[in-house]
Amino acid sequence: MKKKIKVFSVLAVILLAAIYYYIYLPAINIHAAGFWVFFIVVALLVAASFAMRKVKKTGDIRSPLDFSEAKKDKRVKISLAVAAAFIVIFLVGSILSSPIINASKYQQLLNVQTGDFAEDVEQISYNQIPLLDRESATILGNRKMGSLVDLTSQFVVSDLYSQINYHGKPVRVSPLSYASLIKWFTNAGDGIPAYIRIDMATQDTELVRLDEGMKYTPFDHFQRNLYRHLRFQYPTYIFDNVSFEIDEEGTPFWVCSVKKFNIGLFGGQTIGRVVLCNAVTGECEDYAVEDTPSWIDRVYSADLLVSLYDYYGTLKHGFINSVFGQRDCLQTTNGYNYLAINDDVWVYTGVTSVTSDQSNVGFVLMNQRTMESRYYQVSGAIEDSAMSSAEGQVQHLGYDATFPLLLNIAGEPTYFIALKDEAGLVKMYAMVNVEKYQIVATGDSVTECQKNYMALMKENGISASASDEGAKQVTGKIAKLFDAVVEGNSHCYVILEESDQIYDVSVADYIAIVRYEVGDTITLEYTEDGEAATVLGIQ
Repeated sequence: MKKKIKVFSVLAVILLAAIYYYIYLPAINIHAAGFWVFFIVVALLVAASFAMRKVKKTGDIRSPLDFSEAKKDKRVKISLAVAAAFIVIFLVGSILSSPIINASKYQQLLNVQTGDFAEDVEQISYNQIPLLDRESATILGNRKMGSLVDLTSQFVVSDLYSQINYHGKPVRVSPLSYASLIKWFTNAGDGIPAYIRIDMATQDTELVRLDEGMKYTPFDHFQRNLYRHLRFQYPTYIFDNVSFEIDEEGTPFWVCSVKKFNIGLFGGQTIGRVVLCNAVTGECEDYAVEDTPSWIDRVYSADLLVSLYDYYGTLKHGFINSVFGQRDCLQTTNGYNYLAINDDVWVYTGVTSVTSDQSNVGFVLMNQRTMESRYYQVSGAIEDSAMSSAEGQVQHLGYDATFPLLLNIAGEPTYFIALKDEAGLVKMYAMVNVEKYQIVATGDSVTECQKNYMALMKENGISASASDEGAKQVTGKIAKLFDAVVEGNSHCYVILEESDQIYDVSVADYIAIVRYEVGDTITLEYTEDGEAATVLGIQ
């Protein structure tokens, strides 16, 4: 009988440990906190198993069980001692890995170079400016889903909405997910049939249907759950950021970043490897972080990059100085946004003194694929001030400002802000000069906003010509002229010989256009903005 009890106890401990592992999926790695918790739980289960064999029943109603023998059992004591040892190692390891002891090592985790804003951040075409934030993208995605009768009863749009570059354009992508557990049972065989793709410049929202459904996602269960699928293939990897991306052919993938700890047991986290998982087939490819394919945009999460810069900015003179003296301590502001530069996604955030909350001393751009970081010393308003200035311009409309993008307009660092109505949809745009945030321009379109902003800068003595802002120039004979009234304003549309490009000239801004006829030679300065190029000057 005792032998059967012993066998049953061993099997019970093994079963409970296996269930715990299957549910919580701890990495078998000494750098993983879950690893230590797992073995602490196992040690306590073993102690409980030994103790239960020594527990005796008593006749006392108030104390029905006698634990005196269990407390004396050596195996119980050893198991509890092992659990205590794991707890001590975990606590000591956490302290020895902390910035309190390793301030200089934390400060050096991020290599920050000083950059030249005008050179590094070129003026981008307006069709490359991400006009939508995540909340607005979510509203558009849900509206699109609501119009699809065949899918809306079975699926919903997940809230991931990863921002990536797709064919040189900023887009947000998000997979569908099962509407409920029951819907998973009825649809799991075919998988998730589509994902949402939103062009952040044009706000075009598209449901992309797949030839074969996605069967490996965080929304699946059992062995097809993405995290369980990864764990059993890579039992020692400690996964950090898992993001949804598509390659240039539109194939869905999960980009799974693997943590690397550079300081002690648990400190100095960066990224060491990247696992690329095909969402349809479940096939995985493992890369060293420096060998990550160039089409991948999100290896380092924005939150990780921001925390690394905070270590860099606050720990220059040690941990104690970061708390008390705070000499030369800099920190990021309370938000961030994304910029698309050279087919990579960069995190933008302002940098301010820890003792000041009214102005920035500069800003930093951090590459989400390579961790490359550049600091630009440009003093000016913090983002919150710029957002308040933009909202003040349209206070009669009650619009809310999104967190700014940082753009190069005529060589000037400029906050670009989308203004949303109560429904969360973008209605207007604002540009705020970083150094002189009282210069605020708004417009119903990006082009109108930019024109108003350029005019305000000239009025305030800031040199900003069309050529300065990276506009293109063309000379040719006029092949066609068309007049039109758009939203109450007169426009002249010009087509030059041997060209299909349409040039949009605002008659109110450039009245000289009325002197030109078909066959005349004209020189236009313009920026590409959708189907028709916007003319910024006539020579």
